[in-house]
Amino acid sequence: MHSKPFVLGICAANSGSGKTYVIEKLIPKLKKKGYSVSAIKHAHHNFDIDKPGKDSFRIRESGAKQTLIFNHERAALITESKEKNFNLENVLRQINEPTDIILVEGLKNMQIPKIEVFRKQVSKIQLFMNDANIIGVISDEDVKYNIPSFSFNDLDKISEFVIKLIKK
Repeated sequence: MHSKPFVLGICAANSGSGKTYVIEKLIPKLKKKGYSVSAIKHAHHNFDIDKPGKDSFRIRESGAKQTLIFNHERAALITESKEKNFNLENVLRQINEPTDIILVEGLKNMQIPKIEVFRKQVSKIQLFMNDANIIGVISDEDVKYNIPSFSFNDLDKISEFVIKLIKK
């Protein structure tokens, strides 16, 4: 377990490129190798993780700054910000369990190391051409890139690349 987790973005130019797919396949591979993995999902729209009418929803709606929902196997913390000041740095502090890596889905403009998911039929542009923070590309095209590149379904090689990043 590392004292400070490696933070890695999984980004794409467009929604529907397969970022979630890559993350959900990468997590078990990293866990199988003994790494602890956390994830942050950025949402562009308002969202609720609770259902209207439920007690925790009603408590949050009444004005609670933080609402923690838990049972013996799961907990979820909802934090409200009237100042609208949530950013990656703020939410990274909320991950309080020791972890080796935090995978961040989305946030393509953040200044963190990122792997771009590029799908020919979905992606309108290749982000890595103008973003030095993109250190790898996952693609459904057989193209040589000037940075490490991986086939969309070659999760073994992708996980090996990520493990090398964690070990640095």
